[in-house]
Amino acid sequence: MIDITKITQGVALSEMDEHLLTYILDNMDTVLQKGVRQIAKDNYTSPASVIRLSKKLGYTGFIDLYYHLLPLVNAEEVDEELDFFKIDRSLIMKHNTKDKVDTFIEKVLLLEDKFIFIYAAGFSAITAEYLYKKLLLLGKQVIIATSLDSIGVLENNLKNIGAFVAISKSGETQGVLDKMHTAKNSGIYTVSFTKESVNRLGELSDLNFKITDQHKLDDRNLLPNTFFPFTLLLIEYLLSSYLNEINDV
Repeated sequence: MIDITKITQGVALSEMDEHLLTYILDNMDTVLQKGVRQIAKDNYTSPASVIRLSKKLGYTGFIDLYYHLLPLVNAEEVDEELDFFKIDRSLIMKHNTKDKVDTFIEKVLLLEDKFIFIYAAGFSAITAEYLYKKLLLLGKQVIIATSLDSIGVLENNLKNIGAFVAISKSGETQGVLDKMHTAKNSGIYTVSFTKESVNRLGELSDLNFKITDQHKLDDRNLLPNTFFPFTLLLIEYLLSSYLNEINDV
């Protein structure tokens, strides 16, 4: 059901106006063929009332009103019919597989009695912070560190860490690579989120999620790119898949 206030934009409508507008919106597939007279007849009013409604909303007439409302109605129907994650699933999963999702759930999200350690630097730390807070809400034991934190945050907790998760757009940040080596040398399962092309962090980690990055040489992140928003979408998809799995058990 469409909220007519999104269409009226503050225009004062009578009760009949609202009734007519709701009728038109609910019958967009037939009202054009019916025409003004039949619409008025179906609603026990006059054709002039339909025309007045159209002009109140800023249109030249009913036909003008119809063709302006049509894309709004179609967009609303898409939003209602498609699950949020299905809309961009083809984009965020372009370089990944369902097997990777299942492995992440098994090795990271289903960890018991061990911490998930998240590490990132620069802009990636913003995404890491988001993942950290989402995992806390799920009741997970999580530690987060960035380039501003001491190496001791990782080294002093190695025996309590079950999974190490690193986020790096380039996959070549030396500080992130160093932490990944430390985790791997301690037998910790490692996961990385990186750009889709070959990079050292992706090759080093046990599980690598690849996210499209249109500007791979833009180390300062000056140009628009999809890496960070797609990483957030992928995180949401991973957590959604996890919740679906545990709720089905």
